[in-house]
Amino acid sequence: MSRENKDTAAEFLQQFPIFQDLSPEELKQVEDIAISRSIHKKTVIFSEGTEKEAVFFIRTGIVKAFKTDENGHEQIVSFLKTGDMFPHTGFFNAHPYPATAEAITPVELIAIPVRLFERLMLNTPTIAIKIMRVLGDKIRELQDKLQVLSGQDVRNRVLSFLLMLAEQHGQPSGHKIIINLPMTHQEFANSIGTTRETANRLLNQLTKENLLEVDRKQIIIRDLQALKHLRDT
Repeated sequence: MSRENKDTAAEFLQQFPIFQDLSPEELKQVEDIAISRSIHKKTVIFSEGTEKEAVFFIRTGIVKAFKTDENGHEQIVSFLKTGDMFPHTGFFNAHPYPATAEAITPVELIAIPVRLFERLMLNTPTIAIKIMRVLGDKIRELQDKLQVLSGQDVRNRVLSFLLMLAEQHGQPSGHKIIINLPMTHQEFANSIGTTRETANRLLNQLTKENLLEVDRKQIIIRDLQALKHLRDT
């Protein structure tokens, strides 16, 4: 990695909670083992069940993480964007990758090899402590999401998922919220655990009510407050 790329990597990595409190010396050690990668659209970054070799940090682009059931159906775990780290448990166990990660746009990321990072943590325990704190927060966040989604009917899961996308990926444009996420209707359905037909029907209903605009490249929420009201009633 060139000196310029190292500087860029250091500045980027320090934005992550797990690295924010590192001293310049600690950050330099992380920087020295970091690898920059460019990933083409539709490229699988790693596959579910393969040996875990690295943890990734997204500079630009969008990645989907999904699991595949015994019938070959996708169950989308999450959409990952700029500033996300994945997989979240990668530094702390020897288990294979828990899901498949695929770039759905061109992606620039930084990879940190697990074995090199484990060696670094042994030499600098403060780094390990900071990462464990972040993982604890992430576990609580995922538990809250699971509790919300599992306790709702399909209509409310659609509304909750749209609101979550708006919060995590939305860009305000006047009174609208634009979600630039190239997601198929099947991927949308997989994300909330329903069929494509059901997801299409509910999205079409929201579109007819002038609350949404939907195509393959983006979702536009025309009235965020109305969606929140529908979810809460």
